[in-house]
Amino acid sequence: MPTVTMTVNGRQVSGEVEPRTLLVEFLREGLGLTGTHVGCDTSQCGCCVVHVDGKSVKSCTMLAVQADGAEVTTIEGLAADGQLHPLQQAFHENHGLQCGFCTPGMIMSSLELLQRNPDPTEAEVREWLEGNLCRCTGYHNIVKSILAAAAAMRGTAQAAE
Repeated sequence: MPTVTMTVNGRQVSGEVEPRTLLVEFLREGLGLTGTHVGCDTSQCGCCVVHVDGKSVKSCTMLAVQADGAEVTTIEGLAADGQLHPLQQAFHENHGLQCGFCTPGMIMSSLELLQRNPDPTEAEVREWLEGNLCRCTGYHNIVKSILAAAAAMRGTAQAAE
């Protein structure tokens, strides 16, 4: 069996994997990072989004061997020194979740959006999230959360809606 080595949430990890092992399986079962969810097994829902070398990737569509040598960030890697990341905080403050199952993927996906575009419009946020499904919230508070996080990350106040 091949051995993969990657940096996950700032820590170098290695493990033997079968060649067909998905990255999401390696993260969840091999490393115990269960914040990355599997919702559909068909790459449709986006619950499994992580960052690989700074880009959001549906980890159910990537083999662990493809991530060998990569820098991987999961939802567990966003909070620092006991402080939630601004996206995590905004989802909490703006009720951007109900059951929470899609939330890690929503946050990880929207993080790349905000890195590319620190001041997106509501339409841009909605378009970016087309690959992420939520079955609970109707997206209004998710979009509101992302816009609030964008403002916080820019250091500006978000107008109350």
